[in-house]
Amino acid sequence: MSRSRKIWTWSGLGLLAVLVIAVALLLTFDWNRAKPWLNSRVSAATGRVFTINGNLSLTWEKESVPESGWRSWLPWPHLIAQEITIGNPEWAKAAANTVELKQVAFSVNPLALLDKRIVIPSLRFDSPSVTLERAKDGKNNWYFKSGESPSEWKLELQQLVLTKGNVRIVDAIKRADIMAVVDTLPQDAVYGVGWTMSGTFNGQKLTGDGKAGAVLSLQTQSAPYPIEASVRIGKTSGSVKGTLTKPRDLAALDMQLKLAGASMAHLYPLTGLVLPETPPYSTNGHLVGTLNAKGGDWLYEKFSGKVGASDIGGTLEYQSKEPRPLLKGTVTSKVLQFDDLAPLIGADSTASKAKRDAVEATPSGKVLPAEPFKTERWSSIDADVKFTGQRIIRDKDLPIDNLSTNLRLQDGVLSLKPLNFGVAGGTFNSDITLDGRNKIIKAQLKIAARHLKLKQLFPAFQPMQASLGEVNGDASLSATGNSIASMLGSSNGEVKALINDGTISKLLLEQIGLNIGNVVLSKIFGDKQVKLHCLASDFAVTNGLMQARSFVVDTDEAILTLTGQINLAQEQLALTI
Repeated sequence: MSRSRKIWTWSGLGLLAVLVIAVALLLTFDWNRAKPWLNSRVSAATGRVFTINGNLSLTWEKESVPESGWRSWLPWPHLIAQEITIGNPEWAKAAANTVELKQVAFSVNPLALLDKRIVIPSLRFDSPSVTLERAKDGKNNWYFKSGESPSEWKLELQQLVLTKGNVRIVDAIKRADIMAVVDTLPQDAVYGVGWTMSGTFNGQKLTGDGKAGAVLSLQTQSAPYPIEASVRIGKTSGSVKGTLTKPRDLAALDMQLKLAGASMAHLYPLTGLVLPETPPYSTNGHLVGTLNAKGGDWLYEKFSGKVGASDIGGTLEYQSKEPRPLLKGTVTSKVLQFDDLAPLIGADSTASKAKRDAVEATPSGKVLPAEPFKTERWSSIDADVKFTGQRIIRDKDLPIDNLSTNLRLQDGVLSLKPLNFGVAGGTFNSDITLDGRNKIIKAQLKIAARHLKLKQLFPAFQPMQASLGEVNGDASLSATGNSIASMLGSSNGEVKALINDGTISKLLLEQIGLNIGNVVLSKIFGDKQVKLHCLASDFAVTNGLMQARSFVVDTDEAILTLTGQINLAQEQLALTI
C-alpha cells in the first residue's frame, strides 16, 4: 500500500471514529448537565428568569414528516423539557411567573440548521399555566427583551398543540381579572380543545365558554382553524362561530357574530367603539377581518337585528388608522319606533334608564333631557355613518315620518349634517354640530322647516283639523352645555315662523283670547273657520331666554299680538296676549 493511500485510509478511519464517538456522546450524554447553561442563555435573551426545573432529554428518532431521498433516513433530534418556568418582571403582582409548563416537546430539522433555519414541525405544550398582567401605567408582562440587532436565524413553527391548562388575564386599565381553563375534547371530531372563562371585566361579572381546533396549523395558511365562543359581560352577551385561516398572521377571521345587550353604548369598554345609548338590542351578522398591533380592520356586513321595537340592518366597517380608527357604514331601519330614539338624547323614561344602567338626571317636574353626553369618548375614534328610518311608528301626537342623517365624528366633534325628517306633510331639515373637544360642549344648530300643514301639525287637537295653511320657519342657535337641557338653557340666536293665507278655528282664537262667552257659544252652535291672513313670530334668544320681538296673528275676526318671553332654562312661559 502506498504512503498516500495509507494516509487517506487512516484519515478516513479517524474521521469515522470521531463521528462514532460524537454520536455515542449525543446518545449517552446527560442533557441535564446543560440546563444551567441553557437557563442562563435564555434568561439573558429574554430579560426574564428562565428555568428548567425538571428533566431535560434529547433523543434521535426518525421524523414522521415526509422527506425525499436519503433525507428520509436521517434521524431528527427530539427534545423534551419538564417543569419549565418563565419569571415575571419585578413590578408584576398577580403571580410569581408569567408561564409555567409541565412539559414541552418538539423536534428540529437538523439539515435546516445549516441554513440558519430552526424548523419545528410541531410544538407541544402540556398543562400550560399563563398569567398575563398589565399595570395602570401600561406596562405588561408579555413583552420580552429583544436583541439589539436582528437575528440571522429564522424560526419556522408549523403546528402548535395544547393540552389542559389555564390562562389568567389581569388588567388594571380595563379593571379585568379573568381566568380561562382549557381542556381537550377527545371525542369531538371538529373541536379538539374546549375552554371556560370566568372573572370580572370593567367591574362587571364575566362568564364564557368555547371550543377550538386541537392543532393550530401555522404553516398551512389555507387550513381553516375552527373557533366557537360565547361570552357574557354584565348585561352584554356575544357569540362567534367561524374559522381562522391565516393564524400565523392573525388574519382571515371569518365569523358569524351575534351581539345583545341593554344598550349599544355598553360596547365601548369592550371594543372602543363610540356608539349611542339605545334601548335593549340584538344583532346577527357576518364578521370578517384581520388583527394587527393597532386593533385590526373589520367588516360587520349584512347584519340584522332589533333595537327596542325597531328593526335595524346594514354594514359597518372598522379601519385601524392614524391618528384615530375610523368607523363607517350604513344603517337602515325599515320600521322605526320613534320612542326608540329617545335614549340617544336621554329623553327616555326612568324605567328605560334603569334597564341601561343610566342615572336619572332629569329633575322632577322638568321636561328637557338633562342626561349628559359622554364626550370623553368622542376623541377615541372617528366615524362616518349614514342612517335612514324608512317608516316611523309614532305616537298620534307626533306627525313625523321618514328620517335620514349622516353622522360624522371627527377629532371629538360630532355632527349630524344633515338631519332631515318629514313633519306634518312638510320637511324639517337641520344641521347640528357638537364640539366635544373641551370640557363643555359647544353646539351649533340650524333648522329650516318648510310646508308644514297646519291640520297635520297637531293631529290630536280637534279644532285644528279643518284648518288650512302651511308653516315655514327657521332657527339658528349656538349654545354650550353637556346635555339638551343645559344647551337650550344657555342658547343664543333667533327663532322665526310664518303662516300665510290659511284658515284657523274660531274656537281656537276665542280660547287664545280667553273670551269665555264666545267659547261657550261655539261649543253650543258649532265652530267655524276664520280667514288667517298671516301669523308671524320672531324671537331673539339670549342665554336661554326667548324674547318675543314680534308675534302677530292677523285674521278676519281679530288681530292678536303676543309679548313676553319663554325661559328655556327654567322651562317657563310668560306671554301676554
